[in-house]
Amino acid sequence: MSKLTRHQLWSLEEYAEQRPAFRHQVMEHKRFRQLMLGEHLRLTFEDEMTIRYQVQEMLRIERIFEGPAIQEELDAYNPLIPDGTNLKATMMLEYPNASERRERLAQLAGIEHKIWLQVGDDWCCYAIADEDLDRSDEHKTSSVHFLRFELTPEAILDLKQGAALVIGVDHPQMDTGPIPVPDAVRDALAEDLSITYAS
Repeated sequence: MSKLTRHQLWSLEEYAEQRPAFRHQVMEHKRFRQLMLGEHLRLTFEDEMTIRYQVQEMLRIERIFEGPAIQEELDAYNPLIPDGTNLKATMMLEYPNASERRERLAQLAGIEHKIWLQVGDDWCCYAIADEDLDRSDEHKTSSVHFLRFELTPEAILDLKQGAALVIGVDHPQMDTGPIPVPDAVRDALAEDLSITYAS
């Protein structure tokens, strides 16, 4: 999946005009790219469209219009677009109550390394978390993490051919067990992957 460039973005003025329709399009798109693991952990699988929306929103909120500053945003967000051999997700721990959130984030230290993905009956991997910077320590975790699931060519082929996709958490404070991914979500995620053959 290609990375975003400045030429693919709208100017602030253009985005103001396009935003309502684009936002609706992105929200519909995300319906097939989100998964709840239990009651409080949400995964949103990113792709070019979701990241483009995030970049456009950031430029809008911060009123960024100068070339170097736009490129800084692209450099920050482009690594979240999958590369063809992986799935990339934003993980959010959602606790609306602030005191409960503080308590749970302290209990869930390291949970970002305990998210696993299985294709078919055999192949399984754990997420690689927060490659840009650490977002937790031994005392607490963050409410937001960025995950990468790296798939083998065989797992990619199986997924594209309709193999079951299962995701779960095995942290001692949040053990969801295997959660089957709905077919519509699995099919959308399979589109992020490409099969390459050695020459």
